[in-house]
Amino acid sequence: MNLKKPKFWKLKNPNFFAYLLYPISFIIILINSLKNKSHRKKFKIKTICIGNIYLGGTGKTSLSIKLNKILNKKNFKSCFIKKFYKDQLDEQKLLKNNGKLFMASKRLDAIQQAENENYDIAILDDGLQDNSINCDISFVCFNNLNWIGNGMSIPSGPLRENIKSLKKYNHVFINGNLENIDQLKEEILKINSNLKIHLGKYEIINLNEFRKDEKYLIFSGIGNHETFVSMVKKAQLNVLKEIEFPDHYNYEKKDIDKIISEASDLNCKIVTTEKDYLRMDNTYFDKIKVMKSELKIIDEDKFIKSII
Repeated sequence: MNLKKPKFWKLKNPNFFAYLLYPISFIIILINSLKNKSHRKKFKIKTICIGNIYLGGTGKTSLSIKLNKILNKKNFKSCFIKKFYKDQLDEQKLLKNNGKLFMASKRLDAIQQAENENYDIAILDDGLQDNSINCDISFVCFNNLNWIGNGMSIPSGPLRENIKSLKKYNHVFINGNLENIDQLKEEILKINSNLKIHLGKYEIINLNEFRKDEKYLIFSGIGNHETFVSMVKKAQLNVLKEIEFPDHYNYEKKDIDKIISEASDLNCKIVTTEKDYLRMDNTYFDKIKVMKSELKIIDEDKFIKSII
């Protein structure tokens, strides 16, 4: 079952519910701190982890795909590594559509497969908290709109680790729509002044398929729904209604039928993301348009130099 993130996670400061759940958060933090982190495996293949400490919606998959394209252009044999989860079939399909994906119940096994097939670089889509792997380079991803939410750890807030954990990392990647960047940089560098901060923004790559004189109903079940909405509106498309579903939501016939009915009442075209499109029955493909986007790395040369 897919659940939406609690609204109080998005608040700038913790509220009553966040503090009520804090004892559970404290126990989870304590358990994680006691895990053995001394037996991390180092591989011959170069490993790059694209991870996060904010739960979902930080653009890990988009950055992984972009990095793979750049490395391929530079004649590196790179691949994706993904731990198998039943509720992440959309991300798995997206990665497979953009390169070679090695997947297993343990990331260690997937990386070993890539090494056995003589790949140069393994890009881990997620895995920052995997204590079994000693990655060569790690990028901590944030979305500029979500940032750290209320700043508390799960279940009191959306963080997998305390924000102070940035002290142990070297690279941060902020993606989204480039709003509030200076403020975020300042907050990050207060924690770790040595962090290298990289920036990215989403750009629509099939904008020519959409008309500004038409009306649109947009929907998504992704971790960064607000960024999707912001991107569409910045393209000056006339959005009459937007609907948010939980991340990795499995659409049923009744969900899509309801969306089609609402769009018909509003005389709107229907638009969704590529990830959502991959989760739908293909009988609806002629009624719903997919908006394709790509992550543009603002400091691409600097970003790549930090890797190779």
